[in-house]
Amino acid sequence: MTTLRIFEIFYSLQGESSRVGLPTIFIRLTGCPLRCVYCDTEYAFKGGGNMSVDEIMQEIKQHGTRYVCVTGGEPLAQKGCSVLLTSLCDAGYQVSLETSGAMDLTPVDTRVKVIMDVKTPGSGEMSKNRWENLPLLKIGDEVKWVVCSREDYDWARQMIAEQPFPADCDHLFSPSFNQVSGETLASWILQDQLHVRMQLQLHKILWGEKQGV
Repeated sequence: MTTLRIFEIFYSLQGESSRVGLPTIFIRLTGCPLRCVYCDTEYAFKGGGNMSVDEIMQEIKQHGTRYVCVTGGEPLAQKGCSVLLTSLCDAGYQVSLETSGAMDLTPVDTRVKVIMDVKTPGSGEMSKNRWENLPLLKIGDEVKWVVCSREDYDWARQMIAEQPFPADCDHLFSPSFNQVSGETLASWILQDQLHVRMQLQLHKILWGEKQGV
């Protein structure tokens, strides 16, 4: 029986990615090997409780949506995460995975929509980027860049041009909360005519920076 350390399971609106605004079940796994300077889920580094995959599946049945987001922390740091992802897909859920880009994507079910970070210099964890994941990205997957400064933006633009990202992979540019304004990032993107999707964190706009939303 596969068991995972779960920090929380909650129902909210998806705040990021191309599924923004959709009512979604969030399954947040405990733990993360990275320490990004802008992390907004430090509370999930420790704590939570053990749940079997069957218990998780039973818990989420109460919510009337087919969208599920598995997040963290870093969910792939737990070996049982791939089992959970496949179980969710088998049950008919539309599953997305939020991952740091530092873990191997090979075990992830191909039915899962991967939202993979690329860590910019300003994150403090750029050395953890696992570029070997790029060939594993597929149509419908998305790459997220959290931009902390103009230097981060220029670096991200350069990486998109130089690294072998799949042609059909969408790029999401997010301003780091309280470091770069949305207006500023938007002006850079428009000035450069950069073919990316800018996003703001809807859940923070609606409810502020707090847990469980």
